[in-house]
Amino acid sequence: TMCAVLLLWMKRNNLFQTFGLCQSSVSPSQLLWYLPLAALISSNLWFGLRWNLPLHETLFYIASMICVGFVEEVIFRGLLFNAMRKDGLKSAVIVSSLTFGIGHIVNLFNGSGAQLLSNLCQVGYAAAIGFLFVILFLKTGSLIPCIVTHSAVNSLSVFANEGSITVTQEIFSAIAIAVIALAYSVYLLKKFPK
Repeated sequence: TMCAVLLLWMKRNNLFQTFGLCQSSVSPSQLLWYLPLAALISSNLWFGLRWNLPLHETLFYIASMICVGFVEEVIFRGLLFNAMRKDGLKSAVIVSSLTFGIGHIVNLFNGSGAQLLSNLCQVGYAAAIGFLFVILFLKTGSLIPCIVTHSAVNSLSVFANEGSITVTQEIFSAIAIAVIALAYSVYLLKKFPK
């Protein structure tokens, strides 16, 4: 419902371009063909695959995660970042990134079963991914790669083999995700300095 409301509101107010629901202004080759985003998408599968839910629940989960990816990107990058960038680009980037990361603390309380360390790792790498997404949006004008990546990461979590992941593996993967996100951000900032 929220996806439909957002899409209708953006269409009615002719805001698709403003909120990045448009083609990237940069060719995929200049963006390393989005390979770092593919690495992030695969992160839920690094320690194996597992069928965690019945088929109908899996399909519902994937559909809801696609919607979550869309809504969160529009809120954190499209609305929040765009509203703040007029008053200061650096602070808009920082606030958009950090609020996106901190927003994942809700997983401690939403019944997902996330433990404290797992959730803190998620908050940390989500802030790094949030930074990447805001830089990618800033440099390309398109939120579509961010929406696709976010939705895919969320959706593939239904197949994560979480039960067999050790604390060390969890910390390693959180660091690896943050390093990939931050390294790609640095690449984008150097490749497109203005």
